Amino acid sequence: MQWLPEGWMPLAIAVDIDGTITDSEKRIHTGAIHSLRRLEEAGIPVILCTGNTRAITYGLWRFLALSGPIVCENGGVIWHPSWDKAIIRADGERARNAAFEMADDIGIDAAGITTNAWRESEWCLFPYEDLAKIEDWISTSKYSDLSVVRTGFAIHLMEPQLSKGEGLKIALSHLGISPSDVLAIGDAPNDIPMFELVGHAIAVGGSFDSLTEVADLVSPHMHGDTFEPLVDSILNKF
Repeated sequence: MQWLPEGWMPLAIAVDIDGTITDSEKRIHTGAIHSLRRLEEAGIPVILCTGNTRAITYGLWRFLALSGPIVCENGGVIWHPSWDKAIIRADGERARNAAFEMADDIGIDAAGITTNAWRESEWCLFPYEDLAKIEDWISTSKYSDLSVVRTGFAIHLMEPQLSKGEGLKIALSHLGISPSDVLAIGDAPNDIPMFELVGHAIAVGGSFDSLTEVADLVSPHMHGDTFEPLVDSILNKF
């Protein structure tokens, strides 16, 4: 299988976490972890580009010994431990307020998912909440500019300027790497702006249909099973 365009090699890899480097049970995929380490050892920086929080993403970054910046909360927070401070692109207070104000009207759990305790730029509701009701409420409220994006793990409420694509642009500017030289790998609708930005984009098996429609390639392997053959193909080009 030809994973990459003929004659093209990525200078960096932007990779989602949940649903991408996990297995079908949403547990971390050890083969994917080993593969990301191999990329770093070969001098190809890995950028974790996720809807998850900085605290959780940093833990994974540290134990994987990665070198790239981390893009968290769908581009709301961009950081590298060597920087003086994180780049926080929005205040999550409006998104939080929207969740609590709509709760009385449509009967959702406004407190949302556990990781809201550490969120800095957005607010996340449980993925099983009624997406249509949430979108309808937001569209007619004073928060109508907020984006509402469902992944397999949460419904994200966030300011309109936030996206993985915009966050990744900032991370790449710190590395001096053009988006056209980047490979992105993901599984969910919040990965679409990242896919539209980069030179080549791969949706793992089991991805949302909306993502596979914009991907350059859909992996025949489910979720984290994608990484071993993909990374073998990349490193065999050296």
